[in-house]
Amino acid sequence: MTLKDEVEKALDEIRPMLQADGGNVELIDAEEGIVKVRLVGACAGCPMSQMTLKHGIEKILKEKIPEVKRVDAV
Repeated sequence: MTLKDEVEKALDEIRPMLQADGGNVELIDAEEGIVKVRLVGACAGCPMSQMTLKHGIEKILKEKIPEVKRVDAV
């Protein structure tokens, strides 16, 4: 399984929490430990989106996939 596949699988577990608040996350790319995502829906304009990204999505991905070094919003 590629890093991108692993990240997509992990994001599938995170999505219901984001969708409950009217948002979602799209995987743009994942290579060399750097994951690029786009927050969409309500998440895109939310003032808490950076906290969601770093303390939510990034934290969970790092716990599930040790190769993940960081997550960036694009």
